Amino acid sequence: MKAGTRTRAAWTVLAGSLLLVGLAGAQIAFSRLNLAGKQVESIQLYGAEYASQSALSGLLTVARDGGLVRVTGLGHTLLLPIDEDQQRATTNFNTVQLDTRRLNARAATLVNGNLYLPLDTLASGLGAQYQKGDFRVPAPALLSVSSRAGSDSDRLVLDLSRDVEIIDEQRGDRVVITLRGLSGDARRYTTRGAFVPGAEVTRTGSDLTLTIPVNASSGYRVFKVVRPGSVRVVVDAGPGLSRRSPQLLERVTRPLIVLDPMKVSGVGRDVTLEVARRSAELLSKAGWQVRVTRDSAAALPREQALQLTRQSDVYLGLDLGRFPGSPRGGVTVYEQTGRSATQIVNALRTGTAAPYGGLVVAGTGSTRRLSELLRGELKGGGVTARQETTSRLLTLGEAPQAALLLELGWSSNAKDLANLTVDDRLQVMAVAVARSVATYLTARANNNANISAQGAAQ
Repeated sequence: MKAGTRTRAAWTVLAGSLLLVGLAGAQIAFSRLNLAGKQVESIQLYGAEYASQSALSGLLTVARDGGLVRVTGLGHTLLLPIDEDQQRATTNFNTVQLDTRRLNARAATLVNGNLYLPLDTLASGLGAQYQKGDFRVPAPALLSVSSRAGSDSDRLVLDLSRDVEIIDEQRGDRVVITLRGLSGDARRYTTRGAFVPGAEVTRTGSDLTLTIPVNASSGYRVFKVVRPGSVRVVVDAGPGLSRRSPQLLERVTRPLIVLDPMKVSGVGRDVTLEVARRSAELLSKAGWQVRVTRDSAAALPREQALQLTRQSDVYLGLDLGRFPGSPRGGVTVYEQTGRSATQIVNALRTGTAAPYGGLVVAGTGSTRRLSELLRGELKGGGVTARQETTSRLLTLGEAPQAALLLELGWSSNAKDLANLTVDDRLQVMAVAVARSVATYLTARANNNANISAQGAAQ
């Protein structure tokens, strides 16, 4: 190659594909991809196949948020970093998040300023079948129907090959559940249940419809459990369930995040408030409902703050450790132990309240899952956080859902205070809070949300 043309790229034809060869040896072969039955363009980048954001838009929702890509569709949520080093992006150097799984895999990258995503990583997260040139998602089909009788409600379980849109509504003495675009056999099912003695599956156009009887004293709920490669639709009905509660639907469709930054005097910057504000801004921009309990001038009165905590779906306190002469330092994530002072929380957690209570009050597993996500996000940003328990914070015990205390450091530790003067450190913590909360709530919605015609119309 002549000296005057060294910075130019050369085009050649290789094995039937158009190939761009750059100076540094990078190779991009443009090829065709069967994407769920549709022919689109793809590229071969260092031997890995990638598809552009625009090519994937007919199947998935792809949104770029700074250095991350959020992919949603087929009942799954994937988070992929954007690695502008194309060769490194095609290795397993980067960490991706597939629903709640974190693993090393190929990342997204930019080619001529356009966003491209790795097809093998997408297939792993979406439960798709993939080989070069062919990306197939399982056809939505009803695989099986099973039932279980209970003391105050009966359960029907529908196993699907993949996620579909679901609409349910009560029509007089029947509940009608429409599963959009689902294939399967039309037939009647009988059960041993006292409240749901049978069900009928019929076909309406391209949809399947499930109809079950309900009497005047019974309520019902419908929710999904999304798993890699399959989806389970669960229908509960009986007198043990509430007959439509707008408050419960609101909890599912519009979760509340409460960030509670403690005021710590004598440390210079109000770092707890700064982290809370940055996290709230990130979450609000992504469409979440967030409340911060104070600003630089004033805080909510104690009872108002507790009332807000009791309404929360995620409560996160932010504080600095402080005890005169303590040698402690570092970042710690605390989970609550012991009984709550709130009667309804204790009743629901011990199983003495109505079965729909899980929509209002979560078990300790939800807090533990949020804790794992938060510590994982912090570690990804270079901050190691310990995990400990506490019984000393009233608001943690009042929060009915996932609740944590994030200790950003210790006010008596010079190294911690120095770290907290660095904007990048505060940003890492704010981003970790926002990402972990959003991931937790997204997974909760996928697995436990009521799907209702009323809720969808609001």
